Amino acid sequence: MKYSGSDEVAVIDDAPTRERVATTILENGPSTAADLAVQLKLTPAAVRRHLDQLLADGVLETRDKRITGQRGRGRPAKLFVITDAGRDHFAHAYDELAAGALRYLAETGGDDAVMAFARHRLTDLEDRYRPLLALADPADRPRALADALSQDGYAASTGSTPAGIQMCQHHCPVAHVAEEFPQMCEAETEMFARLLGTHVQRLATIAHGDGVCTTYMPQISIPAQISTPVERQTS
Repeated sequence: MKYSGSDEVAVIDDAPTRERVATTILENGPSTAADLAVQLKLTPAAVRRHLDQLLADGVLETRDKRITGQRGRGRPAKLFVITDAGRDHFAHAYDELAAGALRYLAETGGDDAVMAFARHRLTDLEDRYRPLLALADPADRPRALADALSQDGYAASTGSTPAGIQMCQHHCPVAHVAEEFPQMCEAETEMFARLLGTHVQRLATIAHGDGVCTTYMPQISIPAQISTPVERQTS
């Protein structure tokens, strides 16, 4: 990754570490400076220097961290997220690597192994979203899910239909891989159903050539139970 800066030597020397910072955010999702310092074993000052440069280069942007419960004193922590431009830098290499790994997995373990991986990769995401949706009324959960997805860069929105809710995701980080391995989309649809406590139907996907990923969610008129982690399918 090429970065701009007045001190060319310093930029070159810092580039590998800066790449690690950006890669960590790409792989783990929105992160605070404190989280990154711990994960990368860097000083807070070093992390902030790299984050400032990544912000200046347009690789990252900031968002306010969502606060659940009583807000403490001081300013809310900032979350650093990958921008579309930053994601594009990684997209090609990561797509090829992921597709190659999944082809090998399919050859050695079959379609069931690919599906198991697709479900496993969403575990952390589901664990983060579950408490957010549990706080919402059943009828408000589709919007809460869309908000959570948007925080993670999926650019999700919801709209009402006569019989329910339609959620659109305008960005998908695994779209190119999912073109070859639709299990990635299937696992995500299963996760939505568990989080919402109701059956959902995928109507369109970016991976299939549609403009957006669209999911239909029937209107929930009675309290719905959010599935717990032990209820996840594993095969």
